[in-house]
Amino acid sequence: MFTPASARAASTYRQASIDSSTPHQLVNLLIDGLLQSVRMARASLQRGDLPAKCEQIARAVRLIEEGLRMGLDHEQGGDIAANLRRLYDYSVRRLTVANFRNDDAVMAEVQSLFETLAEGWRGIAGTPATALPRLSAQQGA
Repeated sequence: MFTPASARAASTYRQASIDSSTPHQLVNLLIDGLLQSVRMARASLQRGDLPAKCEQIARAVRLIEEGLRMGLDHEQGGDIAANLRRLYDYSVRRLTVANFRNDDAVMAEVQSLFETLAEGWRGIAGTPATALPRLSAQQGA
C-alpha cells in the first residue's frame, strides 16, 4: 500500500498534526480515527477478511482505552467525564462482543454512538472554556 518512504512521510505528517493540535483537536483526531477503524472493521467483515476486522477493532479499542479514556480529567470534568468513561467502557465491551461474534449490528451501534459524540464535540469547538458548564462531583450529589 505504502512504500517505505511514503509511509515515513505519512507518519511524519501525522505526528506534526498531533504535535500542533489543541487538546480539543486531539480528541477530534481520536474520534475520527476510532470511527475510521470501526468503518474499516465493518467493511472487512462484509468482505470476509476476519484478520483485518480483528486488527481494526483492536485499533478502535486502543484509541478508546489509551487515548480517549486516559485523557479524561475527572477533577475538572465531573459528571461529564464520568459519563464519558461509562460510554468508553461500554463501547469497549460492545466492540469485544462484535469481534467475538462477527456482529456488524454491534459495530454499527458503536459507530452511531461515536458519530453522535463527534457531532456534539465539534459543536463546542471555538466555545471559550469559561462559557462551558463546570460540573464537579459535588454538584450532582
